This record gives sequence, structure tokens and C-alpha cells, in this order.
Amino acid sequence: MSEPHANDGVRQRELRRDAADNRDRVLAAAVAAVRREGAAVPMATIAADAGVGVGTVYRHFPSREALLGALTHRSFQLVLDAATSAAETGQPGIEAVRGFLHQTIEHGPDLVLPLHGGPPVLEPDTIALQTEVHRRLGALLRRGQRDGTIRPGVRTADLVIFGALLAQQLPHVPDWNRTARRLVGIYLAGMAPAVTNHHQA
Repeated sequence: MSEPHANDGVRQRELRRDAADNRDRVLAAAVAAVRREGAAVPMATIAADAGVGVGTVYRHFPSREALLGALTHRSFQLVLDAATSAAETGQPGIEAVRGFLHQTIEHGPDLVLPLHGGPPVLEPDTIALQTEVHRRLGALLRRGQRDGTIRPGVRTADLVIFGALLAQQLPHVPDWNRTARRLVGIYLAGMAPAVTNHHQA
């Protein structure tokens, strides 16, 4: 029996890195394809867009459901990262929400979520991510309500739905990021506590 060659470990690491790169390419291509053609887009189309063979796609994702589930999980992880980053700034609640929404706009092209017509969340680890996203966003809203920057009555669901709308770029709106950020400003003005103006007679 031959002894392991010193280069065997290097080769194995290269193979693992190549496999990870292929998986990332497939996911990136799948996001674009699903957003372009819907969840029924052929796996062959995704493979062609990723520059890999169909066999490579099925090696990483044995079924369409597995691939769509991975897209949903990846999307919730991006949203959770945005919510966590916004919370860690230490800013007043409404500014933390602004930061979260701005990051959501940036992540928009990478998101495939149930509110976008994506598959329902079925996997326990993805359900846990979704639950944590809602918890973090609820904490941001409560922060703003405590510090007086967000009016009472704003719900987590309101923020989730608005964020999902921002992530769906309208195809015929020029400079979507700039337009979406303007919409964020308008939305946050509506979230702020009402200011009573006292006019002298």
C-alpha cells in the first residue's frame, strides 16, 4: 500500500473549494433565473446560466425543492444579517430601521422569499432563521418606541412587508436604489410620532 502523498491534502482542499465555488455559482444563477422566470424554471437553464453541467446542479441539490429551499434559507440569512447589523449600530430605533431597509435594498437582487412568490418555509433550520428575523425586527421597533422615534402601533409585519416590497426592483424605474431610498424616507416619516403644531390665532 502506498503512503499518502503530501500533495493529496492540497488536492482535496482544492476539490472542496471547487465544489463550494460551483455551489455558490449555482445558487447565484438560480436566484436570477427564479426571479426572471419563476420557480418552475428548468434546472437545465440554471445550470447553463451558472456555466456548469446539469449533473453538477443535481449533485449539490438533488431536487428542485432542495434548490428552492436553499435559496429561501440563503435569503433569510441575508435578511437576518442585515437586521443584526442594524441593531448593532446603537442608533435610535428609527435610524436602525433605516439602516436595515437600506441593506434590504442592496440585497434585493439576491432575495427569493415566500412574499416574493418563493416556496413556503418548511425546513426547521429555515423556520428558525425566519423566526429570528422577526424577533430582531420587533426588537428594533420596540427600541424606537422606547426612545420616542417610532410611534406606537407599528408592527413587525408592517416592516417585513415593506422590506419585501423594496427588494422587488421595478424594471422600468431608473436608478432603483435611489428611488427606493427616497421611499424609505417617506415611510419612516409615517412611522415617526405625530407632531402637534400649535398655531397662534
